[in-house]
Amino acid sequence: MTRFVLLCFSLLCLTPLTRLETPVSITPVSVDSNQPADPSILEIGNGLKDALLQGTSKSVGQLSAVDGFFGNAAIKILFPPQAKTAEKTLRQIGLNKLCDDVVLSLNRAAEDAAKQAAPIFADAIKHMTIQDATSILMGPPDAATQYFKRTTSAGLALAFKPVIQNSLNKVGATKYYGDAAKAYNKIPFVSKMNPDISDYATQKAIDGLFYQIAIEELNIRKNINARSSPLLRSVFAFADRNQKQ
Repeated sequence: MTRFVLLCFSLLCLTPLTRLETPVSITPVSVDSNQPADPSILEIGNGLKDALLQGTSKSVGQLSAVDGFFGNAAIKILFPPQAKTAEKTLRQIGLNKLCDDVVLSLNRAAEDAAKQAAPIFADAIKHMTIQDATSILMGPPDAATQYFKRTTSAGLALAFKPVIQNSLNKVGATKYYGDAAKAYNKIPFVSKMNPDISDYATQKAIDGLFYQIAIEELNIRKNINARSSPLLRSVFAFADRNQKQ
């Protein structure tokens, strides 16, 4: 009897060890040693700001160069819509050169004014919050462009208007457009043409800037080669990974 009790006791003591020897199915955590670590919130903010400075500087540089507006069919400034009839009529009566001078001078004025945008964009980027940066990074393809429209449109208009006006005077746009308006307004029975074109030229110059910035934003989001630093590559790779999930 004593030997039976000892045997049972021994079996009870050995049972846990026997269970530990039984293979247990464990699913290991998958670790991709090739996947880079996610950037910090601070790195996201700094990376996005670098990208926006790069994009806006490139846009301003392109548009402020000779033919930046005039040579770009997508943003070339033409006669205002309300003056299209006037332009057509003027060309029909042989004033083609006058009309061409108006168009060229409008674009030269926009090119002259575009350089004023750089510090305005830089200031908007400087005051961007971490929340702004994260929302832009993870937002739609034009999120940065829309941010600039919200935060810089008023400042751009204020800064552009006097520069545009001076530029219009300098390159002869005011004179050419005024001459075109005078010539048209002499034609009997036509609706009179407004000789002031500065507001129109200012808005078209701003529109052209935002158009170009949208192109640069899409480029840096889609084109890995446009990410010119390790920080940019890290931040936008993080965005790529999370947007695909």
